[in-house]
Amino acid sequence: MKNLLTVFAFITALFFGMSDMSSQNLTQDQNRPEVVAKQKVADMSQALDLTGDQQRTLFRHYASHLSNMKKHVDGKNANDPTVIANKKKYDAVFMAGVKKTISVEQFKKWTAMQDK
Repeated sequence: MKNLLTVFAFITALFFGMSDMSSQNLTQDQNRPEVVAKQKVADMSQALDLTGDQQRTLFRHYASHLSNMKKHVDGKNANDPTVIANKKKYDAVFMAGVKKTISVEQFKKWTAMQDK
């Protein structure tokens, strides 16, 4: 009987510990590039009427851009020439990818959305 109570107490402690761990992961995941990219593409999809292929390609472009910016630009000295060069390079690659993926009309709408 004593062993049964010990096993039950252990399983209960393990169960409550796992629920705390999963709730911590949910709050930390909101800033990941993939999560942000998914939200941006969903917003673009509604506004620009994107196809499935366009959504997938834009998701890859956004995730790559956000990841590169997070690694090489965010949190660095904004006046450093290498940081400025990296930002320009990643922005140019991202813009070229977006331009290549969506139509001219969609691109005009997208740039208007970016200016807001």
